Amino acid sequence: MPFYQRRGELPRKRHIVFRENGALLTEEVMGLEGFSGLESILYHLHSPCRIKELGPFTPIEREEWVPDTHAHRLQNTYDVAPEGDEISGRRTLMWNDDVEISLCRPASTMDYFFRNGEGDEVIFVHEGQGTLETTFGDLPYRAGDYVVIPRGTTYRFRPEGEQRYLVFETPGLIEIPRRYRNEYGQIVEGAPYYHRDIHPPTELRTYRERGEFLVKVRVRGGYQDYLLDYHPLDVVGWDGYLYPWTFSIHDFEPITGRIHQPPPSHQTFQGPNFVICSFCPRKLDFDPEAIPIPYHHSNLQSEEMIYYVSGNFGSRKGISVGSITLHPSGLPHGPQPGLAERSLGVAETTELAVMCDTFRPLRLSTFARELDDPSYAYSWYEPPAEEPSLAGATSHL
Repeated sequence: MPFYQRRGELPRKRHIVFRENGALLTEEVMGLEGFSGLESILYHLHSPCRIKELGPFTPIEREEWVPDTHAHRLQNTYDVAPEGDEISGRRTLMWNDDVEISLCRPASTMDYFFRNGEGDEVIFVHEGQGTLETTFGDLPYRAGDYVVIPRGTTYRFRPEGEQRYLVFETPGLIEIPRRYRNEYGQIVEGAPYYHRDIHPPTELRTYRERGEFLVKVRVRGGYQDYLLDYHPLDVVGWDGYLYPWTFSIHDFEPITGRIHQPPPSHQTFQGPNFVICSFCPRKLDFDPEAIPIPYHHSNLQSEEMIYYVSGNFGSRKGISVGSITLHPSGLPHGPQPGLAERSLGVAETTELAVMCDTFRPLRLSTFARELDDPSYAYSWYEPPAEEPSLAGATSHL
């Protein structure tokens, strides 16, 4: 993160004696890239290494769908039945070595704590609100928020109302795009959001009760269960640059121009070999001859996944809320027939969508196959017009 935060009680310096009621607290340095990347220092009532019981390890099993054809794809997700909780209910749609993209409509609420030990997470909240309880404090969220959770964060959802999430998980780092930051980490003028739009945890709650608490940790391609005899959110203070935060898609300031701007103008986050972008309501191109919807383009080295949130999607036909389009590498794509002509003179769009462009091919799950609409690949096809009949015509040559 590009700015420093602190919560709770802290000693005057790092790595010195810090006590509460005479008991020495446990200092934890939580950091990236060894000891040279972003880090925070947390002070616990108990050693974070302490476990009462080592539970089972459950491997993650993905069932891959390898289509018979290479084509553009459409998945309709809105009517998917709720299943599991905020973690177990994540149903993988597509993945590669850089990112895993899942849909989650939880039917129940977590009765345990979770920690992703092998990757960062970005959770887009399509529907619902609530609080993410974390070792860094309470993190309120609402519809439209991206919830960014660095690896190693122990957390639990406390949702309010029905929930619907699009989840990105990556073994790499989720970052604010580098072109939005100066050499000191400050977000620059001209970037589509600013530090005020980034919301760190609010209140730090220190839980002191004892009992039995289950923590599930994603690590080494599976989930390891640990049983603790103390509440895992036992931090009395922390400071640093690494912590969970939220950013609302409604706070993204669209970049528009006289003629149509390319997709990188919508970039919101970067990860290893992928980007996440936000398509938001905005004024469209203002040149009198501009075509104000995307031009046809070929993603020769990337794959484009778009999740449609709300509004009117001017460059697509047959799209509804919760639809996902996947335009794979090696194929051109663009507006369906007639939409470019229809867009002329349109001054603004109300669309809201989340896009992920990956620079390595995505694999599809059998869950994606269940949602697949095979007719989408033909949505650019128009039968050729009938040639005028020459029957009875007389040549004058």
